[in-house]
Parts: sequence; C-alpha cells; structure tokens
Amino acid sequence: MRIPIIPTIFVIAAAATMVALGIWQLGRADEKAALIAQYEAGLDEEESVAFPQSGDAEEIWFRRSSVDCDRVLASEPVAGTAANGAKGWVMRVTCEGGGSKYQVDLGFSQNLTAPEWEGGPVSGIIAPGPRLVADPPVADLYPLAKPDPGDLPNNHIAYAFQWFFFALTALAIYGFAVRARLQKRD
Repeated sequence: MRIPIIPTIFVIAAAATMVALGIWQLGRADEKAALIAQYEAGLDEEESVAFPQSGDAEEIWFRRSSVDCDRVLASEPVAGTAANGAKGWVMRVTCEGGGSKYQVDLGFSQNLTAPEWEGGPVSGIIAPGPRLVADPPVADLYPLAKPDPGDLPNNHIAYAFQWFFFALTALAIYGFAVRARLQKRD
C-alpha cells in the first residue's frame, strides 16, 4: 500500500510548473492591459512621432506619424474595413524612403485594382507591423477605419485558467491512477 515516490514527485512538479505558468499569465494580463491603456492615450496625442526605421517599435504604436514614400516597391490589396464600417480592400504599399522600407495603408476601396500612386508624403497613425495607416487617405481612396488598441488580443486570463485547469486535470488523473493501483493491491 505504497504511493509511488518518483511518479508522484514528477506529477507534483509538473502541476506546480503549470500553476506557476498560470500565475505568470495573470501578470502578463495586467501588463497587456496597461499597454493597451498607453496605446489608447497615444491616440489622443496630436504630436507626431518619427516613423520607426527598424524593429517593431511597439512603444509608439497608435501614434501619429508621417513618411515620405520616395518609391513604391510593391502594392497589394488586403482585406480591411472603411471608416464607415464597409468591408472591402485596404490598398497597402511597400515604400522606400530615407534609406528604409516600410508599409503604408493608403486607403479603402471596394475595387481590387491597385490605385495609380507613385509615392509622396503620407501622414497617419502607426499600426502594428509597424505600418502607417493613412489619415487622410491618399490616391483618391476612401478613409480607413482607424487602428484601435482594443482590437489587440488580451487573452492572458484565459491562458492562466487553462494552465490552472491543466494542473488540476493532471493531479486528478494521477490521483485516480494511484487510487486504482492501490485498490488493485488490496
């Protein structure tokens, strides 16, 4: 009528690790909520920031910026939403300017045909990617829905409960297995 020591230590260690991961996810949820609040505050700032030259530059997402597109390298329509809520196509270009490459969402269209646009100055809002969402739109396109920090996923609480559930499940299954083993010996 002995409980197996090594498997018990292994299962308890695994469950403790899962609980620790759940607690870590709860902390991440608070961090993400603070980051989203920072982004929402940035939407209200009128002061323009320099568009990031490299990397994600997450600290300046959702702030106003401008670029000068010296040359359009590529153009592609991607699914998107207009400012009025209509679904259609965002006309996205890859630009080169100032020695850097970056993406710019020029505006909204119901038509898949790329607009005749050869570059120039664009101002707008920095969105994740990073990319610049033109505001106002260029190339005779319609206004795009403004990037919304509320659209960023903050599912860390769900992940935390998932880890807690995994730990509980592992302990329950192990408990049933040990009980069955001990009853078999009796």
